[in-house]
Amino acid sequence: MADLPIHTIVFEILTRLPTKDVGRSKSVCKQWYALLSTQDFVRIHCSRSLVSSNQRVLLIDDLTCSARPIISKSNDYGPSSIVTFPFHHQNNDVSILSHLNGLLCVCLNHTYELLLWNPTTTAFKRLSTPDSHGFYINNLDAVGLYVDADDDYKVLHIKRRSGVLGVYVYSREVDSWRNIPFITRQEYLSPHFNWSAGTFCGGTLYFTVCECWLGGTKRVICFDVNSEQFKEISFPPVPSIGMVQGVLVNVKMC
Repeated sequence: MADLPIHTIVFEILTRLPTKDVGRSKSVCKQWYALLSTQDFVRIHCSRSLVSSNQRVLLIDDLTCSARPIISKSNDYGPSSIVTFPFHHQNNDVSILSHLNGLLCVCLNHTYELLLWNPTTTAFKRLSTPDSHGFYINNLDAVGLYVDADDDYKVLHIKRRSGVLGVYVYSREVDSWRNIPFITRQEYLSPHFNWSAGTFCGGTLYFTVCECWLGGTKRVICFDVNSEQFKEISFPPVPSIGMVQGVLVNVKMC
């Protein structure tokens, strides 16, 4: 092992370890800690975790949280393991709003606070601030988690409140919120429209926006995470019967 280059050890061996073992490896030395914290390592480790033998289902039920491995050969689940919430919560309190590379953006329903949480490492970060940033209201707000070209994990928060209509971005690297302009139609920020959660794909966050009555307007809002510009595209063709609320998914074709 001592004769192997450090790059080989980190990117060819340690990227194949379970996440908890990677966390333990960070304590070996400062050099390992720095290398295992880079976005290049995170990206490779996440891609290798996508194999079927590494897939888990996270279940949140009232006061408990557990993870079950997916057994692809038998289309079944393995035995569950308890996942401990590292933050104070109440009964039926934690809602998952968005996820990316094992990181979750969740809301605590009793305080409306937004958090970033890694269930594997148990690390978490509260996003709420004294000036009212980082508070989420269900059925009014929308959230999307993404990573930009500088490998900074960010949260896009669309807030629709009485007297507060705006779009805000949280940067994990800078650890702060800032306002950005919403340059598409302002009426989309009205509570008469339902917003989906953001779906991140190819450098863009996608939201469906649907008016809350039969035959209402249906559009897809696109947010370029690097230019921080919004645009809208047409909604996919659907039967014009009843109300429609689309849900977007990111599918990788084999």
